[in-house]
Amino acid sequence: MTKVPVAAPDAANAIAFQGVPGAYSHLACRHAFPGMEPLACQTFEDAFASVREGRARFAMIPIDNSVAGRVADVHHLMPYSGLHIISEHFERINHHLLAVPGATIEGLKTVRSHVHALGQCRNLIRQLGVTAVVGYDTAGCAAEVAEKGDPTVAAIASELAAEAYGLVSLQANIEDAEHNTTRFVVMARDCVEPNPNQPCVTTFVFRVRNRPAALYKAMGGFATNGLNIPKLESYLVGGEFVAAQFYVDVEGHPAQRPLRLALEELDFFSHEVRILGVYPQAPFRMAQRSAAE
Repeated sequence: MTKVPVAAPDAANAIAFQGVPGAYSHLACRHAFPGMEPLACQTFEDAFASVREGRARFAMIPIDNSVAGRVADVHHLMPYSGLHIISEHFERINHHLLAVPGATIEGLKTVRSHVHALGQCRNLIRQLGVTAVVGYDTAGCAAEVAEKGDPTVAAIASELAAEAYGLVSLQANIEDAEHNTTRFVVMARDCVEPNPNQPCVTTFVFRVRNRPAALYKAMGGFATNGLNIPKLESYLVGGEFVAAQFYVDVEGHPAQRPLRLALEELDFFSHEVRILGVYPQAPFRMAQRSAAE
């Protein structure tokens, strides 16, 4: 596995991501912050720590994918990271079939990638009749293909991974779904208060008491105040199966009366309410909403 750097020359201009160079998180950093220096981190915990401890200014963290769903580890880690969400970024995922120079599609026998990337390219894998092998991540598999130099083995990864490891793209845009997009959040040590008059998203987590209709009562204030909740997910915490923690994205700003009243009602019927960030809606989100309307 390629050794991951642990420091950036200019921490004030560094943005951390989980993975190795060429990962889709790396690509998201390049597209969202082209003037900043990406800092590769082995784990999500390392990415959070790099910001918290001053080795990077921001962290680019994937939340969910339109095909594969949520990035489960992040929901458990974000509430305790000590960081704040300050913006969101949507990255279109364009998978490439990468191999060493001189390799051909006809000569491939094996394709390696992250389990989600393999699942997102089932049609091509079936068409080629190759063996799919699950790896730790997309860019890491690309690095392994480059290191081994075997023309019968390919990786599914980004075009940036091809650039990073000297590979060639045998075929571009091989994902099955044209909408394949990953949503990222940008996290920082200090919160950045957006203008409440612009379209915003408020992200928070909470737990309900183990009582009948607890969730219904906790979320009632959002319905009565006309608030849109594009994301509501539950997951177990603390080894308990009797009560879940909920992750919520709601459109609005706590300074606005509707969301303020809804959060007050939520606080009455639940506990451990923790706001993770208030930030502007990304243009991608607003465009999708306009199209839906």
